[in-house]
Amino acid sequence: MFAVYAARIDRDQPLSGLETGERPAPPARPGWSVVDVRAASLNHHDLWSLRGVGLAEDRLPMILGCDAAGVDADGNEVVLHSVIGQSGHGVGPAEPRSILTERYQGTFAEQVAVPTWNILPKPKELSFEEAACLPTAWLTAYRMLFTNAGVRPGDSVLVQGAGGGVATAAIVLGRAAGLRVFATSRDEARRKRAEELGAVEAVEPGARLPQRVDAVIETVGAATWSHSVKSLRPGGTLVISGATSGDRPSHAELTRIFFLELKVVGSTMGTKDELEDLLAFCAATGVRPVVDEVLPLDRAREGFERLASGEQFGKIVLTPS
Repeated sequence: MFAVYAARIDRDQPLSGLETGERPAPPARPGWSVVDVRAASLNHHDLWSLRGVGLAEDRLPMILGCDAAGVDADGNEVVLHSVIGQSGHGVGPAEPRSILTERYQGTFAEQVAVPTWNILPKPKELSFEEAACLPTAWLTAYRMLFTNAGVRPGDSVLVQGAGGGVATAAIVLGRAAGLRVFATSRDEARRKRAEELGAVEAVEPGARLPQRVDAVIETVGAATWSHSVKSLRPGGTLVISGATSGDRPSHAELTRIFFLELKVVGSTMGTKDELEDLLAFCAATGVRPVVDEVLPLDRAREGFERLASGEQFGKIVLTPS
């Protein structure tokens, strides 16, 4: 079957290890199901995999891709939860949790195999392309907002780095849930787009907000960390799920954190139950993922290059040729 895969690890030039071509179809195994992929979306996790983060060289070649929607062997339209080993189903209770492409082949292919427990029905209201955007970036944003930040309608939230998959999802989900959303971006066009999606105001990174917020959604890391901490009200919560600009801020703001009794919460992906709730939320409210571009699988390199450049706004989706 045709697939997009990591053939080599290159920490400095990750795209040099990206290849496309024929790979073996997934074999049948007890407790697992094979899904025909109809759409899959890119994440920064795929770029990190090409750098060897979470992916050991002895597991190469590895088909990339965490997210997918497709059709199972019984003809059902489905969405995949990409965290393997969260429950023990299909792998055994002693196996550590992993994301597709870390231990098991991913979704950038004509077919993918996952534990049957990891399969959820796709709501008829969502297209395959829309549904394929949800299991990583949108699920991460959903968990950050509603589980780890614990915000409620009427609360205020700052989303750093408008344009990235998680940040864009947080803006759209926050607006739909009745939050007062602020956003940042270095790019004026992205700030305007964030406001069109529901942010009450989008500002340059580091700019003073009209008010201190109840929570900050942080995926940028070092470059925005100090601003994130300074933007919180006393007792507020900073939820972090990524550090695309680095994980060592020059100012940790520790004094402000303890003096104002701020909470810093790490967040990674989400549970199957949360993905089920997210799917239902999108189906019921009309909220849809923001799709930047849809490309055929054989043009995957273009999507990776766009993601690596940071030019995208929303999700890049791949569909089998």
